[in-house]
Amino acid sequence: MRSDGADVAMCPFMTNIANSADGLSAFLSVRPRLFSIAYRILRSASEAEDVVQDAWVRWQTTDRSLVRDAEAFLATTARRLAINVMQSARSRRETGVGTWLPEPVDTTADPGLETERSETLQSGVLLLLKTLSPTERAAYILREAFDYPYRDIATVLRVREANARQVVTRARQHVSTGRRTPASSTGQKGLLDAFIAAARYGDVAGLEVVLASNAFPNSSCAVAA
Repeated sequence: MRSDGADVAMCPFMTNIANSADGLSAFLSVRPRLFSIAYRILRSASEAEDVVQDAWVRWQTTDRSLVRDAEAFLATTARRLAINVMQSARSRRETGVGTWLPEPVDTTADPGLETERSETLQSGVLLLLKTLSPTERAAYILREAFDYPYRDIATVLRVREANARQVVTRARQHVSTGRRTPASSTGQKGLLDAFIAAARYGDVAGLEVVLASNAFPNSSCAVAA
């Protein structure tokens, strides 16, 4: 038979278990929102997931008896962690290179995230239309967004591999410096649709066709799929 002393000793243990369960439940209920907050700031699914994990660690070590609004506390924590990651990343690389390219991510849990992602893509495509020549734009998108090998970029651009490397380097510099060139926005929707189709459904051949047709508008040769 358990003694009264043992029962008393078990009370803090059981209380800790209950508190841990409550803390986990509170965190899981707002987890999708935390991911959305981090993703909107970082535009990277992997980095956003890291922020969520860091927020969970912070939540575990927090005296939750002092927290009046768990959702607000966790949202603020995720936002600050994401901003720290963003500032750290900016100190390691040139600002502007690739920052317009959000990673493919399941947005079904948060319709607002899909709207945010679409707006980011639209502004990014418009930026590239204003910043890069058609050839630079093709090289930049294929390399930065889809990690094309330089030899494949060279095939699309009909140049030597060494020249493809130079085009990508030049494009990165122009995006970083914010150079502006005369450009028509008429091709924005076509490029945006092709980019989304490639990112979501793997239709990179269709994207190659659009990029090549912009780079070589007077050519009747189709890009091989």
